[in-house]
Amino acid sequence: MSASPAACLPRLTSARAELTREVEVLDEHGERGQVSIPAERDLTVYVDRRELVTLMTLGAEPELLVLGYLLNQRLIESASDVESITVDWEVASAAVKTHAGIDRIEERTAKKVVTTGCGQGSVFGELMAGIDSLALPATRMSQAQLYALVNAIRLQESTYKSAGSVHGCALFTLDDAADPDAEGVRMQCFVEDVGRHNAIDTIAGWIAMQPADRLAGGRVFYTTGRLTSEMVIKSAQMGVAIVVSRSGITQMGHEVATRVGLCAIGRATNKRFVCYAGFDRLQLQPELAARRPSERDA
Repeated sequence: MSASPAACLPRLTSARAELTREVEVLDEHGERGQVSIPAERDLTVYVDRRELVTLMTLGAEPELLVLGYLLNQRLIESASDVESITVDWEVASAAVKTHAGIDRIEERTAKKVVTTGCGQGSVFGELMAGIDSLALPATRMSQAQLYALVNAIRLQESTYKSAGSVHGCALFTLDDAADPDAEGVRMQCFVEDVGRHNAIDTIAGWIAMQPADRLAGGRVFYTTGRLTSEMVIKSAQMGVAIVVSRSGITQMGHEVATRVGLCAIGRATNKRFVCYAGFDRLQLQPELAARRPSERDA
């Protein structure tokens, strides 16, 4: 008898860390006070006792971050390749045990590319390798759904609201049968971290641990950070055909989105946005948009 999908998933610890810390500050009036700041910490990842990388993170979901990092670096093919991930904050380490090791790990991790991630992240191997083989689902989103998504982010309780200095990412699914008041948009996962690359890796790890039917609808990824080539590639690897950002897009991000057929939407705040690529995936409803300044003045 074959093992169930759940039985093939790795064992994970639950080593969530405190996300903020209180510090004393001095303001422009010379008055002292207490404010919350993000509690950034280092986490060194070991794979089968071999040191791989040190990640700077809030530590909200460290096990999912490590799993998603391995997936997005293409060092493993699925969560079932991993037997366990054990995070111990006393020694600031994550120990990954795989079932059969990682083939050619020394060769595949020899070349590093410094990314534009906050703080500076790194990816292994050729950044563009294999993107032409990515096949994205036929996901389409309406303008009303886009507005509902942006509003859901606005209402989301977050570390950013209390402490600032972090990036947030979220995974949404589109469901025609959902509550009409929600415009068929469901937030499945919301993650914050000191860098947007950490946040998207954590979401990749979360996806890998879910049953397939939970994410049956079209997937939409949201980030507060800019859409770089790394963010677009990772989104496509997660089976996401539409990405939405509060920020803009880089030239390489635009080139990759166009190349893989991904819809990239930026500057998304309130009822404003700019669609940079994949226009055919967005069902426009201009009557829902805020009027232009010239129209108000007329």
